[in-house]
Amino acid sequence: MLNVGIVGATGYAGEVLIDILLRHPQVRITNISAKIDKPQNISDIFPKFKGRIDLVCKEPDIKEICKACDLIFLALPHTVSMQIVPLLLKQGKRVIDLSADYRLKDTKIYEKFYNVKQKDKTNLTQAVYGLPEIYRAKIKNATLIANPGCYPTASILALAPLVALDLVDPGLVVIDAKSGVTGAGRKLAEGFLFSEINEDFKAYKVDTHQHSPEINQELSKLAGKKINVTFVPHLLPLNRGILATAYLKKAQNAKIKKAEGILSLYKKFYKKEPFVRIRDEGVFPRIKDVAGTNFCDIGIKDSGDNIIVISAIDNLLKGASGQAVQNMNIMYKFPEYTALL
Repeated sequence: MLNVGIVGATGYAGEVLIDILLRHPQVRITNISAKIDKPQNISDIFPKFKGRIDLVCKEPDIKEICKACDLIFLALPHTVSMQIVPLLLKQGKRVIDLSADYRLKDTKIYEKFYNVKQKDKTNLTQAVYGLPEIYRAKIKNATLIANPGCYPTASILALAPLVALDLVDPGLVVIDAKSGVTGAGRKLAEGFLFSEINEDFKAYKVDTHQHSPEINQELSKLAGKKINVTFVPHLLPLNRGILATAYLKKAQNAKIKKAEGILSLYKKFYKKEPFVRIRDEGVFPRIKDVAGTNFCDIGIKDSGDNIIVISAIDNLLKGASGQAVQNMNIMYKFPEYTALL
């Protein structure tokens, strides 16, 4: 039995992690903590857990966490994890971090977008980007996983086959993405009040979103050349879900066999992936198709010189906690779909 802890258990991602892990036959939750006014039973904070888990959630105590756990999930705000990760790794623990602290390898870019210094450059070098469809082999032996962001997960999976096979113009990549409100985390802010978001739809952080460099980093690795996407996120008046639409221009030297086609390339690329579903020609995903699941659904439109790719995920599952558990399953050689189907 694997003993796990969750730091940041009272946020949306932490709540979903608890829910998934309680269904996992080979895992036991042994420590729950968060920034909290006073210790409380987690089932008092989230009544849906009554009769399922009886643990007190309190402020994180590193000694207690290390004594009780083999693996620790960090569901913390950005810039906080790098203060805790070194302490956990020093005690020989494995960590899956859901924040952005270990995703960006260029510390200058991290500091530009998150407005703090990267204080743990040593562990940054060993952190594995936790996108199983691309880095499964590295994830198996990792001690520190940088769990991807929600927008990057939807975007990278949508574009990976085209970029890896050098089929698109790297200078003309536009991603138009929409997310539910839980993507911003559980916090009190005027912009996320019901009366502010209900019956409305808006773009925000236009081409300046902190997930842009994460998308660029991973697509550039796959392409073997620099890619700078134009990324525009939008806020939907929904609780959860992401729909990302990518607009691309075919590379001048792109060689695609007519008998094969773009759709067949995608199906071949993701053939063995348990959580990527490629739609048939002319069929495109919507958020309802993936909400409450760990799937990423992808639809492709080949329009001659241009290609349009649409992907959909649940931002709290494949975009956060579900993917974190998928990474855990890979790390500990559990069936990858355990507790996720």
